[in-house]
Amino acid sequence: MTDETNKTEMKLVYSIVHDEDSPRLLSELNNHNFSVTKLNSTGGFLRSGNTTLITVVPADKVKQVLDIIRKNSSTRSVAINPNVASALPGATYLPMPVEVTLSGATVFVTPVEYFEKM
Repeated sequence: MTDETNKTEMKLVYSIVHDEDSPRLLSELNNHNFSVTKLNSTGGFLRSGNTTLITVVPADKVKQVLDIIRKNSSTRSVAINPNVASALPGATYLPMPVEVTLSGATVFVTPVEYFEKM
């Protein structure tokens, strides 16, 4: 590790995106010379397929990364069929589709104390 690496403030960007957005987003980040680690993940709310992308960037590049994430991850509406207990006598559950909006991305940015590519 060089002295210059020690002086550069680095940030860790975690972005959790829908599986449909991840190929395009990963490609755009790579096209802008950002190295990315891809992890398959599953959402807790709808248990839908997600992708977690992790990248370490200089602090002055965070805005650029966030702009790329915003442009390449879209919100979407999905209909879900929750199991809702019925108040009617004799009926146990009423399947009522409910439309929910999923965010395009959930992003966390944290400081990096140490970073080295080996």
